[in-house]
Amino acid sequence: MSNPQSEFDHVANLMALQPGVSRSKMFGMPSVMVNGKAFAGLSGEAMTFKLSGAARNMALAIQGAKLFEPMAGRAMKEWVAVPSEQSQRWLELAEAALKYVRSLAEKG
Repeated sequence: MSNPQSEFDHVANLMALQPGVSRSKMFGMPSVMVNGKAFAGLSGEAMTFKLSGAARNMALAIQGAKLFEPMAGRAMKEWVAVPSEQSQRWLELAEAALKYVRSLAEKG
């Protein structure tokens, strides 16, 4: 079984090679940000991703994935938590989340 922290570190370090991307903390959890806006993080044994549209639907279709709930009953509609058993999908989801959050900055 994979180590969620190591898998997250691998993905986060790859993402941090891109312009404007850095590692930080959000809600006390390790996260990855672009220009100060979080797009991915590690919560327990799941990596979370800020997604919308088709990418969000695709992420939710992954076995074990669900909306991220930092507090019980408080699901965040744009954030999807994908369990470490599906860590082979984390990099592609992080890339989709980065693209989405960058697009939000361009709009606003």
